[in-house]
Amino acid sequence: MKNRIKELREEKGITQEQLGALVGVSRQAINALETGRYEPSIWLAYDIAGVFGCFIEEVFLFGESPRKSRSDKSRGNNFTQKEKGKRKNGDTAAAISGR
Repeated sequence: MKNRIKELREEKGITQEQLGALVGVSRQAINALETGRYEPSIWLAYDIAGVFGCFIEEVFLFGESPRKSRSDKSRGNNFTQKEKGKRKNGDTAAAISGR
């Protein structure tokens, strides 16, 4: 998942270590978030957004995640785009059956 942590952190003038201390994680965890090697829990995302005075969606860009796509494929969830739309609307049975 892409994010704006580094950009927002630099605008605020704080280091990775300082941000980590504010949200209760290590500098290494902040670095891993900034470089896309780690996806945060919803609670950590909420805390980070709070430090910057933003909504979570302003910090974390919820496009297609390569990590999520790989996990879906490994579970055999190879839905088409149309099926994914039905699935997002809560109609998993229709997506599976092709309705």
